[in-house]
Parts: sequence; C-alpha cells; structure tokens
Amino acid sequence: MTFTELKLIKPLLTALDKKGYKEPSPIQQQSIPHILLGKDIFGCAQTGTGKTAAFALPILQLMDANKKPNQRREIKALILAPTRELATQISDNFKEYGENLGFKHAVVFGGVSQFHQVVAIKSGIDILIATPGRLLDLMQQGIIKLGSIEYFVLDEADRMLDMGFINDMKKVIAKLPVKRQTMFFSATAAQIS
Repeated sequence: MTFTELKLIKPLLTALDKKGYKEPSPIQQQSIPHILLGKDIFGCAQTGTGKTAAFALPILQLMDANKKPNQRREIKALILAPTRELATQISDNFKEYGENLGFKHAVVFGGVSQFHQVVAIKSGIDILIATPGRLLDLMQQGIIKLGSIEYFVLDEADRMLDMGFINDMKKVIAKLPVKRQTMFFSATAAQIS
C-alpha cells in the first residue's frame, strides 16, 4: 500500500516524499482512512511506528478541506501529550507535514517562560500541541479557549495515566465541544482499559 492509496492530498504527499516516506506503517494504514471519514478512534502501536503521522496527516487534510477564505484563525485541533519532548516532536512533525498548507501551530509546555508561547497563541493559530499542566494554566488565565476544537488527540494516553494526569485530562476534556472528532493513541492498550 502507498500513501496515495490512502487518498491523501498532493501537498501532504509532497511533504511525505520530501521526508523520504514511501509506504505507510500498519498504524497509519489502519488509522488514516477512519480519521478521514470523521470517526473517533483508539490506536495502539509501539513507540516509533509512526503514530504521529497516523493522526497528523488526516487532521491536516480534513482542516484543509474545511478551511474558508479569510476565516479568522481559531484553534481547530488540540493534541495533548504527556511530555515537552513529545509535544515538541509532534510540533516538528506538524510543521513538516503541513508545510504546503499554510496552517499555523504552537506548542506549549511548562518548565519555561510562557511569554513566547502566549505571543504565538495570540497571533492566531489553527493547531495547538500541549502538555496538560501548561494548557490548564493558560486556560485559567483566559489565554486559551477550546470552544472551536474540532479534532482532539490524546497521544501516549497510557503514559498520561502513568504520570498521574487523569484529573488534568478530565478538566481539559470537560472544556471541549461535545461535537468533535476524538483520537486516542497509546503504546499499550492494557493500561487504558
């Protein structure tokens, strides 16, 4: 199977070709078609198997299909990750995959000054990648509002639970619109059930 057979749009195929990706991994083959159909999914695959592309590619494609000219930038996609390292890696992937689509994204995490993160958010973004603590902090300050979220990804859900983020996750999910597409990804399914 090829990425073309997954019915990905040309700008994404160009970005994948630039990265040297030839064939989708099993998690990508199984997830991308369902996400493109607007379905909620729970994906389970080991670290390093391409989970980020499994959700980033179809989210970018759906956002591209639904964008309207001259529309004000609002956060349409929220990706929640357990660590700053993973959040940064996801951000880098969104930048590379979406380089031909014109979406703006920001990554927010704790342990550093929030100044530059707030500047990026206030300038208008389409996609937010965040760790739970900093996200909740910025929400409490009124800097981030989640009312326009259409796509929600909880990445490494098993690690989130292991790290004690259950209450933070519940607080974030409670603020999301009921009508949204939800994607959970995990390296192990046993800990989630």
